[in-house]
Parts: sequence; structure tokens; C-alpha cells
Amino acid sequence: MLHITILAVGRLKEKYLAEGVREYLKRLSPYAKVDIAEVEDESFPENLSPAGQQAVKEKEGARLLGRLRPGTFLVALDERGEMRSSEEMAGLLNKLALEGKSDLTFTIGGSLGLSPKIVERAGLVLSFSKLTFPHQLFRLILLEQLYRWFKISRGEPYHR
Repeated sequence: MLHITILAVGRLKEKYLAEGVREYLKRLSPYAKVDIAEVEDESFPENLSPAGQQAVKEKEGARLLGRLRPGTFLVALDERGEMRSSEEMAGLLNKLALEGKSDLTFTIGGSLGLSPKIVERAGLVLSFSKLTFPHQLFRLILLEQLYRWFKISRGEPYHR
């Protein structure tokens, strides 16, 4: 069974999102052990300079790197990553499992994105869209997609 960690910057604050996350964690339980780990986000002023933004990403990135398990296959979720279909991602989960890579970590950055060090460490840099999503909402989107990928890989129907 795959062990998947969603490693995210910041705490989930909205009740409706937390309810959705709990629902998808429940749905995923027959397919994989899925955990959510959070690291503290940096507070910063709205008019932060580019150098200040980079410093914030580096601090958050160091916290993320400190939480990675040795040997985990890291997927960095970044707007500059490659886009894949749900079917392609289902195939990747199967491929990783066949290769004995049963420990996966998906990283979600803070409001400024991911540190370059996280992106460099990743085995895959993945983008879900050219659109920008709130990082809090993105946890729920990722869990829904994980569920969809498992349903596809097992040939099970997914409600439309």
C-alpha cells in the first residue's frame, strides 16, 4: 500500500475546506495511507520586495525539507511544472508502486509558492493548471485528484 504525505505550508483554517479534506481522506483510506503534515508559514507585509519574497520562500522551504522522509518520491506542485492528465497520473502511481517506490510526498507551498530547493529536490514538478489556486483550497483539489487517480488505476467507476 502506498504511503502518501501531503506536506503543506500553513494551517487549514476554513471549516468547509477541512470537512472536504476529511471526506476525501476517508474515501482514500482503502487505496493508500494518506497523511497531511503542515509547516508554519511566514508572515510578511503586502508590499514585500522580490528579495524579501525569496527569503520567505527559503524559510518555508527549509521547514518543508526538514519534514521530508529519506527516500520519499517528492512531487513539487508548482505552476511552472509539467501538466499531466488524470490518466497519466494514475499510470505514474502504478509505475512508482511497481518500482517499489511506495512512499510519496506532495508539497504545496505557501502563498508565494515553493522554494527553488524544493523544486530541485523533486522527482516530478507538477502543475495542475495555468490558473492560480489558493494554497488552502489546493489541498482539497489534490485529495480529489488522488482519489480520481486511484479509481482510474483500478478501473473503478467515478461518479460524474
